[in-house]
Amino acid sequence: MEELPPHRNGQPAEIAGALHHLHTLPSPPFLSQVDPFVRLAERIAAARTLGASDREWLSTHLDDLHVEWDALPTGLPWCPIHGDAWDGNVVTTDAGVTLFLDLERASVGPPEWDLVHTAIKLTSFGWISQAEYDTFSDAYGVDVTAWAGFELLRDIREMRMTCMAVQTAAENFAHAHQAQHRVDCLRERLGRRPWPGWEPLS
Repeated sequence: MEELPPHRNGQPAEIAGALHHLHTLPSPPFLSQVDPFVRLAERIAAARTLGASDREWLSTHLDDLHVEWDALPTGLPWCPIHGDAWDGNVVTTDAGVTLFLDLERASVGPPEWDLVHTAIKLTSFGWISQAEYDTFSDAYGVDVTAWAGFELLRDIREMRMTCMAVQTAAENFAHAHQAQHRVDCLRERLGRRPWPGWEPLS
């Protein structure tokens, strides 16, 4: 086993380039098909910091997303995907080599599932600028926000991020405010995207 050399988080164009290369590879037989809903129902059921109305809404929303996923619009050909390609999981070494970390969610699925992660940093949270997003989409060659299935994958990504916060809050009450904030955003209590106030869970 080799230690990871000195590195930094990947920049949008580097992430896009690495994903483009990954998405052109043949699908290895050991990869299973992507499951965008893995563990979400369990996290909702264990959401001790949320009220009954919010838990019921999340469960219903999850059911609706399942139905919509089964009718996902046609996009790019399915291929190997990383599954969780945020900038902390895509790093560039001091030698200029971009590497993927944390391959737990690697699977076969729509390449747009990897692209949406960067897109929602702009459209849902305002964490990156339009110029930064443009460098990402230009480097990949596709603007996923223009695809008919974008809003569905966006909604699923936001749901995953919310359920992660809900689980974390159940284990550490210090995160209860952040979990509730994310639920309130999804329930349209706090206006339209991009929503301020989504903070990393430490």
